[in-house]
Amino acid sequence: MRRLSLNARMAQDAVATSEIEVILFEINHPDLDAPIRLSTDNAERISSDPLIYGTRSSWRGANPATDPYLFVLASAVLPSDSQDDPGEARIVLDVLDAAYAEVLRSFTDLATIHIAGVLASSPDLIEEEVLDLQLSVAEIADTEISLTLSREEIELEYYPPGRMTRAKFPGLHQ
Repeated sequence: MRRLSLNARMAQDAVATSEIEVILFEINHPDLDAPIRLSTDNAERISSDPLIYGTRSSWRGANPATDPYLFVLASAVLPSDSQDDPGEARIVLDVLDAAYAEVLRSFTDLATIHIAGVLASSPDLIEEEVLDLQLSVAEIADTEISLTLSREEIELEYYPPGRMTRAKFPGLHQ
């Protein structure tokens, strides 16, 4: 069961609320010097020259003063519930900086993406997070980058996982 803060529950149940839900993204890859940190919130001005907005959060060990999550316009395409469809999701980012496209084109193996949901009023309190998603496809169009994310396939798990022997499960054999 997922636990939500009282503020998040009140915001979800309210007819109208001033709370803003924010999604934080962290993209990791061995070829990167530092993770790419992105946010869907543009409430705080990070710098004036160049003009950059974002979110300051300590999620995943980020230093809020030096490692902010930079604002990006993003939309999500949720996965289908059909059994025949793969467990994939797509995130579409508007290209605000050409450097992101160059970085994504430079990968030859999979990057890892972590996603967290927070409230703008409390960016350090994680309401929901999904870790260790694999970036399987990065399609770059004119003004947007479409990232296809997938999880580790549960169909590849070993079944049966092991035998219930006396050595592995001594409490069963008394």
